[in-house]
Amino acid sequence: MTKLPDRSKLTTERRNVASRHIDRLSALQIVDLINAEDRRVAPAVGRQRRKIAAAVEMIAAALVAGGRLFYVGAGTSGRLGVLDASECPPTFGTGPWQVQGIIAGGRRALVRSVEGAEDRPADGAAAIDRRHVGRRDVVVGIAACGLTPFVRAAVRRARRRGAGTVFITCAPQVAREIEADVTITAVVGPEVVTGSTRMKAGTATKLVLNTLTTAAMIRTGKVYGNLMVDLRATNAKLRDRSRRIVVEVTGLGRRAANALLARAGGRVKVALVMHFRRIHRQAAEGLLKRHKGFLHAAIGR
Repeated sequence: MTKLPDRSKLTTERRNVASRHIDRLSALQIVDLINAEDRRVAPAVGRQRRKIAAAVEMIAAALVAGGRLFYVGAGTSGRLGVLDASECPPTFGTGPWQVQGIIAGGRRALVRSVEGAEDRPADGAAAIDRRHVGRRDVVVGIAACGLTPFVRAAVRRARRRGAGTVFITCAPQVAREIEADVTITAVVGPEVVTGSTRMKAGTATKLVLNTLTTAAMIRTGKVYGNLMVDLRATNAKLRDRSRRIVVEVTGLGRRAANALLARAGGRVKVALVMHFRRIHRQAAEGLLKRHKGFLHAAIGR
């Protein structure tokens, strides 16, 4: 492997000229400066649109084939991966095994720094082996600096096991050295506080992760129009949203929508197929299965 650049040369570690006197500013001036820097994030992510789309197609294909999506990161990057993975079941009705987050240092690292965990490449490779990652899966490595040994080793092991691989970084200096099928490089520039990649780099990472899972779920039939019809109504807010979706799509009143959802076992998709096809729950479930969960096809219009 080509020798990697000195960390001091990385964009994520350089000093930001605009904030070199930030410790002398008023609270309002600090807020304005941070906000000005944050405005660089969305355009930086937008410049990676084609690579993000390529990753989306890879992930969607894996999920349709019964594969899994894994996020691998350390520190802020790992926490963002776990966060995005944990929000997929209630939002899109996925099983907890379908989208998983792996963080260096394990669950403890979610709430407290586990010193040195990110520096152990063997642990990254072992995390992939323990989950029996294979050809149907996709592994997304997340490292703002692009150098994190735990993450790079995990992605390398995933490639050797035949999985699709994606790498997200904010350091263009290392992009060519990364071994992945798709490398997404959101160049947001140096941080307001030098090296604090929980800021712009973290924001860029969250935007990319949100886009990857949301777009992939849309591509796999989890959304109807812009409605989350595969949500799991596990609390009052989501039960209310389920009812509102049924009311909006069918034109039924609230009481009739509640009754329909009850007959559908609380599942919005099933309720909508039952309504439009005028069939019972079991037949609606079979129709959805036949059309691989795509509601437009199951409804027939």
